[in-house]
Amino acid sequence: MQAADQWVLLQEGLGSDWAEARLSFAPEGSTTAAAAILAPLSPGRVEGELRFHVTRAGSAPQRLRNLLERLDQRRVWGTLSLIEATRETPAAEAEKSLTVPLADAWEDAVGGLAPGWSDLLCELELDSSDHVPRAALLGAPMNPTRNPEAIALRFRVSGKQGYGVSSGMARRCFERMDADGITGRISVLGGLSDTENAITQGPVWRVGGRSV
Repeated sequence: MQAADQWVLLQEGLGSDWAEARLSFAPEGSTTAAAAILAPLSPGRVEGELRFHVTRAGSAPQRLRNLLERLDQRRVWGTLSLIEATRETPAAEAEKSLTVPLADAWEDAVGGLAPGWSDLLCELELDSSDHVPRAALLGAPMNPTRNPEAIALRFRVSGKQGYGVSSGMARRCFERMDADGITGRISVLGGLSDTENAITQGPVWRVGGRSV
């Protein structure tokens, strides 16, 4: 059976309340070709097997299936097995149901600012590290940078001119993330009003002694 079909059967067996699954793929031949294809999952090698994990959040299950289909297309055969799975607790399910869409959270954040703001330094804290690459891609117009101390992306917003994405474009990026199942929290780290860009693209923000 092809690897992608094996994943479909395993996923059906997990039910609807799984949160994270640890899997192994045992190639019939060398692990080198399989490891190259599954590299986005950062697999570990254990006695001829490649082990990795996948969460149920967002598009992670579909991304795994896409990689497994690539194995099948390149005729890298093997056995996909479930090592263990964790389940969502009732409290986690309740918290998930109360998650505010990012686009709405952005409107709330901007709506609470004083009139006349011109520059913002903001942060999107993500609920899973699996969201980081996809959120950075969907939020590319915001030119996000990674906060190395958290699972978070920072970005700048301009209210009139200068460096930073417009508030409307930021909302559009968050709408795309919502559609992709990405969850998290948005915070405004700092804001300025009525700045003038004299021979510059705008103010320089410093966080922890570093320009951002």
